Amino acid sequence: VVRSEGENAKVAIRNIRRDANNSLKELEKEKEISEDDEHRGQDAIQKLTDAHVKEVDQILAVKEKDLMEI
Repeated sequence: VVRSEGENAKVAIRNIRRDANNSLKELEKEKEISEDDEHRGQDAIQKLTDAHVKEVDQILAVKEKDLMEI
């Protein structure tokens, strides 16, 4: 159950990343931002995604350890 919830959290994070990247693409398409700004934004979004997925993995590991001790 814990692993399933952890995976659901990671999927939600990835969906947010996809939506944010799509928003950046739309802004670039409408010439509201430059192509370089889009790439910088995607890099920043990826770093945030990686950080939050890592955090979920850490929380998941701690919770699994707690459950295995009981």
